[in-house]
Amino acid sequence: MSAAKRKRARKVAVVGVSLSDCGRVDSATPYALHAQAARRALADSGLDRSAVDGLASAGLGTLAPVEVAEYLGLRPTWTDSTSVGGSTWEVMAAHAADAIAAGHARAVLLVYGSTARADIRAGRRTSNLSFGARGPLQFEVPYGHTLVAKYAMAARRHMHQYGTTLEQLADIAVQARANAAHNPDAMFRTPITVDEVLSGPMIADPFTKLHCCIRSDGGCALLLAGEEYIPDTAKPPVWVLGSGTAISHTTMSEWGDFTVSPAALSGRQAFERAGVRPSDIDVAELYDAFTYMTLVTLEDLGFCAKGEGGAFVGKGRLRLTGDLPTNTDGGGLSACHPGMRGLFLLVEAVRQLRGEAGERQVRKAGGRLPELAVASGTGGWFCSSGTVVLGRG
Repeated sequence: MSAAKRKRARKVAVVGVSLSDCGRVDSATPYALHAQAARRALADSGLDRSAVDGLASAGLGTLAPVEVAEYLGLRPTWTDSTSVGGSTWEVMAAHAADAIAAGHARAVLLVYGSTARADIRAGRRTSNLSFGARGPLQFEVPYGHTLVAKYAMAARRHMHQYGTTLEQLADIAVQARANAAHNPDAMFRTPITVDEVLSGPMIADPFTKLHCCIRSDGGCALLLAGEEYIPDTAKPPVWVLGSGTAISHTTMSEWGDFTVSPAALSGRQAFERAGVRPSDIDVAELYDAFTYMTLVTLEDLGFCAKGEGGAFVGKGRLRLTGDLPTNTDGGGLSACHPGMRGLFLLVEAVRQLRGEAGERQVRKAGGRLPELAVASGTGGWFCSSGTVVLGRG
């Protein structure tokens, strides 16, 4: 076999994952959280930092990821700074896996860190994201069309079109909190009820406070490497089986259907490339900045038909013991949400497949570990999507 063919055929695995300190972190900078997560991920992998020749980072610094690389003491020969919101990390994982498979890199570190909560408390930033008033968004900004309002509009459309109820959306928050109760690193672990979700302070109709993600500090890192490194790693590999990416819109008037997200495209690509079906998946880690986000992503990934998401999430299906354990760490609704949560989805999926999730570890029939997991990130207000299928075998 030629060298070119060997490069194209190279398999890619996640060999290291970690979280930095998360939740309430008042004493660290975002750079420090990047470094802490990176060191921990390398230690988890068992590889030396000299193996890392690729870096993917976004959201920090004027020249991200150049500033992050300098802070970490790395001089990568492959880099990615794609920034498409919360799905950034699934998109960059797809790019990195392709680069390793093609022989353009050997080991790529994905790293993220944010002190969003601490910055707001210290007055270093405001709680409302300002997207400016230039370009297409200038036509929406004067009307106070905030990010949460865009999600709320989409949720209302789904309710109108398919009869989805507030109680069904609220149950997603309840199940996320039930999963967080088993995660010692989750920011909020006290159980909640549907009534408590519905009776909370209104943020943007129909979303009350508990329909919305929490605001936290924190970071995480993930190391991807080619198959030749597997004999030297400290943990069993988790293989990247397939991925997909898609973008949709920025202006709400250009979104053709408020009930369909770009995950409908990225998910189909990822499953087809992995050679699996949604029904094969054991664990799902989905971006959940709002409860509606979980519901529509489940539909668009093919776990249920369009319009059936409300019924699908019932009967505890998303809990650790449910038919499709989803957001097993508690998700952005209860565990952590420092700003762009997509990388946390991949870290949690890997930990579940390795059997390292502690009290929240999902077990299949006979006590078996999960074999397949999907992580699907969403950016903006359903503007972008990245989906990655991971497997142990």
